[in-house]
Amino acid sequence: QVQLVESGGGLVQTGGSLRLACGASGRILSLDAVGWFRQAPGKEREFVSATWWGGGSTKYADSVKGRFTISRDMAKNTVYLQMSSLKPEDTALYHCAATTRRRSDIPATADTYNYWGQGTQVTVSS
Repeated sequence: QVQLVESGGGLVQTGGSLRLACGASGRILSLDAVGWFRQAPGKEREFVSATWWGGGSTKYADSVKGRFTISRDMAKNTVYLQMSSLKPEDTALYHCAATTRRRSDIPATADTYNYWGQGTQVTVSS
């Protein structure tokens, strides 16, 4: 089993920045990829960004490219999502997700991920 705990959400004004963190524990050596998804009220969960747990390539949704950056700190078993130039449409509950299912490309669909955190709320005021 793998446990994921998110932190770093909050209220920020348009144009501001936040850094989300996702701490992983448990059988983390089995992880293949880790990523972030978000879900706004009344909307479906959507992919934000992901990377290989072992490092390397990253993937971003078009809506966040150039504004968000995903990174890892292996010493802390933590994945970060640095969010800049935030917009009201970024308001959502952000979930960290991880998968042990081996893929040839970084997965961007929620059903690929078999571990999820509880989420951290990000609210961007206009």
